[in-house]
Amino acid sequence: MMTNQVGDLEDSKVVLFRRGANAVPRQRRVDERRGQVLTTKVGLQMPVGLTFEDWERAGRQLSGIVNSSSWWLGDWLVYGKDHYTDRYQRGIRAAGLQYQTLRNYAWVSRRFDFSRRRAALSFQHHAELASLPIDEQELWLDRAEQMQWTTKQLRSAIRVAREDEARDGTQTPETMRRLAVPGSRLQWWHKAAEQSGIDFEQWVLATLDNAAERALEDDESDEKTGISA
Repeated sequence: MMTNQVGDLEDSKVVLFRRGANAVPRQRRVDERRGQVLTTKVGLQMPVGLTFEDWERAGRQLSGIVNSSSWWLGDWLVYGKDHYTDRYQRGIRAAGLQYQTLRNYAWVSRRFDFSRRRAALSFQHHAELASLPIDEQELWLDRAEQMQWTTKQLRSAIRVAREDEARDGTQTPETMRRLAVPGSRLQWWHKAAEQSGIDFEQWVLATLDNAAERALEDDESDEKTGISA
């Protein structure tokens, strides 16, 4: 079990990834930082001679922090939008965070109530399913958890299922609709999705949802101020 300890190192806050205090002999505690993995604002400091076990343990903990932080930021933005409608963007600017990235996090957070989030699966697993109806989300979350799928394996399984549905003719007219889009725009959108670090289909859905949300917010704002088209 690893614990975190915050301290100062050359004016940067650091986190020490180490075993619980009971595992450290008293005579060694006077030099806590020696042999420890430190996180700073500009990178990770790893000591010479770090054991594989400690290196692996630090990786697991860092991975957990990264995954959790996506949920944290998403919930943070959702709360701000719900409680500080006229001021939350100021909070985002003050925090120095990318608004579009936060909007994607918030979109996924809204799609999954706290009680439906699976701790055994990453934020990206949930993001892959965010556009689906709740019953389908639960189905795929169950499968991903039981099969211990990676995000890529989950995405592949969904694609195969959709292809099987298309071959069997089980798709509804709603899911069979297609939108004609110029190839140049598709390339542009794919590039934007890659830069955002999310799947293309997920990026398209999130972008459209964000645009719809902004439009609805503008309409609500106009109604409150008595402005009409």
